[in-house]
Amino acid sequence: MNGGLVDTRPVQPVDEPATGRKKRWWAAWLWCLVAAVAGIAVAASATLVGAYTKLSGNIKHVTVDAGDLGARPAKVSKALNILIVGSDTRAGANIKYGHREYGERTDTIILAHISPNRGNALLISFPRDSLVQLPACRAKNGLPGQRAHVGMINESFNFGGITCTYKTIETLTGIRIDHFVKVDFTGFKSMVNALGGVEVCIPKPINDTKALLRLPAGRQTLKGEQALGYVRVRYALGDGSDIGRIQRQQMFLASMIKKAMSGATLSDPAKLFDFLDAATKSVTTDPQLTLGVMKDLATSAQGLAAGNIRFVTTPWRYSLTQPGRVEWVQPQAKQLFNLVATDTKLNSSNLKATTGREAKVPKSKIEISVQNGTTRAGLGSQVAAALEERGYSVVKVGDAKVKPYPKTTIRYSANGQSRVPTLAGDLLTSRNALVTDTATTRLVLVIGADWKGLKPMQVSETDIKGIDATQDSCSAP
Repeated sequence: MNGGLVDTRPVQPVDEPATGRKKRWWAAWLWCLVAAVAGIAVAASATLVGAYTKLSGNIKHVTVDAGDLGARPAKVSKALNILIVGSDTRAGANIKYGHREYGERTDTIILAHISPNRGNALLISFPRDSLVQLPACRAKNGLPGQRAHVGMINESFNFGGITCTYKTIETLTGIRIDHFVKVDFTGFKSMVNALGGVEVCIPKPINDTKALLRLPAGRQTLKGEQALGYVRVRYALGDGSDIGRIQRQQMFLASMIKKAMSGATLSDPAKLFDFLDAATKSVTTDPQLTLGVMKDLATSAQGLAAGNIRFVTTPWRYSLTQPGRVEWVQPQAKQLFNLVATDTKLNSSNLKATTGREAKVPKSKIEISVQNGTTRAGLGSQVAAALEERGYSVVKVGDAKVKPYPKTTIRYSANGQSRVPTLAGDLLTSRNALVTDTATTRLVLVIGADWKGLKPMQVSETDIKGIDATQDSCSAP
């Protein structure tokens, strides 16, 4: 019936160990960036000595000891690299989000790269389930320290604090970090409320007991608790993966940035001060990242437009050795890090040159049902994982009704036609088949006997562009 283009139940990911990680929080990094964006607004608002003093006094500081960082990458340009971490601490006002035996984790890690002329910003997200080579960090401040080993990237904060996380990111990327910003649950909600909420578009109703969230479908404005629940939701939207959640968070952040930088916020002194007050109360930074530094940054970045703030995810694939974990794809990840470390191809003209071939429909908005039309057991799941690595949303994996299926085929309706070139462009061989008795935008990929795999992924084609802060989660390409 209708060529397989039907609504289906999302594939559930591998269950996680029952260690409290099911309550993890992915929202914080969004609002850490708000604190950086707040710096842009400071230039317009903190002119009164009293206001400036109050905002400055709100910010908490933690020292990163350079002696604990070991050999560091060289500083090769005047670009600014800010490490953004989201804390899932359950201390104080955050205790209602669940009990944790000890410590706090960075379930979210972002590196914000601001170009030397302050005209562009690129935010690289590191999936928290990434298996990486972690460096040794000494025990300090009551933390046990970290031995050198292969483990999950967010272990560093739990065992060695922000200094160890600093060292881990510099070691893995070769990028010199200048400052850090940390935010937690309560700060997230305060900043959302200070903006009057953030507008999102929800494709279908949400009823997620783990995120404590119930929402109808459609365009709506979310505040505090609802916003926190939305950016934590995992199983009720998309394919249920953490990567899909990152994509939704990036769209959420784009909406937030547009509102924070809008005339409605900047021209309202009371609203702007409330936002800045909430932002500065919510963050912890290194002592060198003062409000004065933010103000200077704001002055030099007054021309920064939302379209020049971009979000990308480190190129990744599902681990073949540890189900439920991800590994970074090489050489694409190293290429991306090198571009940032050397500030290469990150000005507006070069970004356009490297992303000019990108299709109009973002991969994050393309839903695919994968059907295995071959006799190779497990091929459908392998192809689905490879497509998710590219940013597609795979909503179902199964077998084709007819086997063997001779030719790899993309089935689509008239409403989904605009999405076909993007998927076809990633396949080494395929043909297209129009299905006329359905109106869905979803694509069905039938893997045929002629399957040759996906084309090599180049970092300049997909990973640099990501999305920018002009994106609208409700717009339909």
